[in-house]
Amino acid sequence: MDKKIKNRLQIEINKAYYSYKRYKIDSTFAILYHEEDLPVDKLGKIVRISDHLLKIDENHYFINFVHTNHNNSFKASQNLLHSLDLLFNNTTSCIAIDAFDITQSPTIVLNRLQQILNAIQKSSRTRIDDENILNEII
Repeated sequence: MDKKIKNRLQIEINKAYYSYKRYKIDSTFAILYHEEDLPVDKLGKIVRISDHLLKIDENHYFINFVHTNHNNSFKASQNLLHSLDLLFNNTTSCIAIDAFDITQSPTIVLNRLQQILNAIQKSSRTRIDDENILNEII
């Protein structure tokens, strides 16, 4: 991962932690995988205005679902995948979600999201999942 992108991701995660500590504002972190070209401005029109996006590489996008608890992030992710499915006429996109835990370092959050995404891509039963999928592969 590019150092500038990694630094930006760490800043985004730390800002969410600060907002939670100071104002009790929930967030949920996710990574979207999409195999086709998807400019951030196009993706930005699909997600909610309050959500924060960061393109990691050609196929991966970090999403901070701001003001969204873990359960509601699943619904937001379902809506996002549905919109992408219709727009691109395929079902190859998937989303990894990690539980919001301010004790986890940004590096751990990013590593867990990548592990969850890898597990989703190996599974044929789901396109959206959280850290619980990691318990199933042990």
